[in-house]
Amino acid sequence: MRLDGKIALITGADSGIGQATAEEFAKAGADVAITFHTDAEGAAHTKSAVEAAGRRAIVAQLDVRDSSAVDALITRVVSELGGLDILVNNAGKGMGGSATVDELPEDQLDLVLDTNLKGPLHCARAFIRHRKAQGGQGRIVNISSVAQHLPTAQSAPYGMSKAGLGSLSRSLSVELAPHKINVNNIAPGLIQTPMTQERLDDPEKRDASMEQIPWHRAGQPIEIARLALFLASDYGDYVTGQTWTMDGGLTMNWGGA
Repeated sequence: MRLDGKIALITGADSGIGQATAEEFAKAGADVAITFHTDAEGAAHTKSAVEAAGRRAIVAQLDVRDSSAVDALITRVVSELGGLDILVNNAGKGMGGSATVDELPEDQLDLVLDTNLKGPLHCARAFIRHRKAQGGQGRIVNISSVAQHLPTAQSAPYGMSKAGLGSLSRSLSVELAPHKINVNNIAPGLIQTPMTQERLDDPEKRDASMEQIPWHRAGQPIEIARLALFLASDYGDYVTGQTWTMDGGLTMNWGGA
């Protein structure tokens, strides 16, 4: 699977899935635009890895909730790298705590929904405008979560945002089919990233999680990255509008004995 001559924008590529995806895309021949929100050091590490693979990289701090900032970034990527062929919407926000719907602070609701749902929409909209101006074609890969399929008690906005991202992927796939722009969605289960490391380091929480996962392990970021690579490459040309769940069987076991 190759991406020779392609240019990709990967949001939240300073760690975890985004970082692994940037590295895999570079190894496959793509130049990569890397965004981060607060972790500049992590983004610099990703840039070094992309360049070590012999590809070009640029880094930008970005709040995906800011549509004007997203538009400006797309313009910069096209100007500095010479185009934009692939968008990976990876940046996301966890709940940072638990709360029932009736007790949920309004600012927490807005933060999660605006980051996880409106953020990818802002990025997709700017990307689509660019691709249409180039005559079409391109790839959008959204990184969602198994939370789009499962109940998320005490963190309803997170599940809402990920379910919404899955719905957006389906809607865009139909809208953009005439322009030959593929849109797909990856729904990871428990993946070992900085966001989940605390749970994996706690023996009680880790054991409870493993009990629910038939594969009895956490996934690794590179496993998601390789699926994203398939969807972004010519190998995935006949795939659009789909959610690919990679979770070690978690959703198959949910609610089981």
